[in-house]
Amino acid sequence: MTVKIAGAPISWGVCEVPGWGRVLDPDTVLGQMAELGLRATELGPPGYLPEQPEVLKETLGRKGLTLVGGFLAVVLHDSARTEQTLSEAEHSARVLAAGGAEVLVLAAATGLAGYDERPALTEEQWQTLISNCAAIREIAARHGLDTVLHPHVGTHVEQGAEVERFLADSDLPLCLDTGHLLIGGTDPVELAKRHAARISHVHLKDVRADLADQVRAGQLGYANAVAQGMYVPLGDGDVEIGAIVRFLHEAGYQGWYVLEQDAALAEDSTDGDGQPRRDSARSIEYLESVVGTL
Repeated sequence: MTVKIAGAPISWGVCEVPGWGRVLDPDTVLGQMAELGLRATELGPPGYLPEQPEVLKETLGRKGLTLVGGFLAVVLHDSARTEQTLSEAEHSARVLAAGGAEVLVLAAATGLAGYDERPALTEEQWQTLISNCAAIREIAARHGLDTVLHPHVGTHVEQGAEVERFLADSDLPLCLDTGHLLIGGTDPVELAKRHAARISHVHLKDVRADLADQVRAGQLGYANAVAQGMYVPLGDGDVEIGAIVRFLHEAGYQGWYVLEQDAALAEDSTDGDGQPRRDSARSIEYLESVVGTL
């Protein structure tokens, strides 16, 4: 039994959020992915990897990697920004497709910096969000890409009720992010059981529930929780990763499992630079042990 496993630059601390932490260079990150035996990656934040098609392919190809997809957090709820949002989606889809990707991973950004504030939406704004998701799916499809909605901490589809409402109001499939769902108050195992047919992409994370509870309660900011080690190697936290993988396998899931343990590197020290590789190695080892039981 084999599954498709990919990496993600965020596991090495590569993030678009200002002040998140020090960013390692692409050669280091992609090289370590390859050393760990990974053969595919998500794109990372805008501008981290080259956007010119041939340069992107050559950059990945030097490390024996292919491109799975990429994350796009855009404002979906504001009709005054729809033109800009669709333009960003068009650009992202063009880059991803040129790099050989399969999926555009969409999130409903608030438009505010970071992931710590989340204003409530009006009914009209929610309907605009749903409409723009459909429009972006069509844009991506023209480039040969699938689109999935990523429930994400600090976005307008985060908590359990919002995920359920989105599934009722849109026919877009989901990216099952085991960490963000748990932090948002949704049991990823139960969601997978209820909506297996709507899951077409997976981000595997494991989480310390004590820190996740503080984020959910508004007692700790998301970025600070990450810096304190909220995300841990697969199998070391409180998410039932083995149960999720086994259930998805039984439900016929054939998509990617992206190892995505959000990390943040200290700005003033290189002491922690080896941690992302060590954590990713442990996650791969754990996932392979689960796959071996399928």
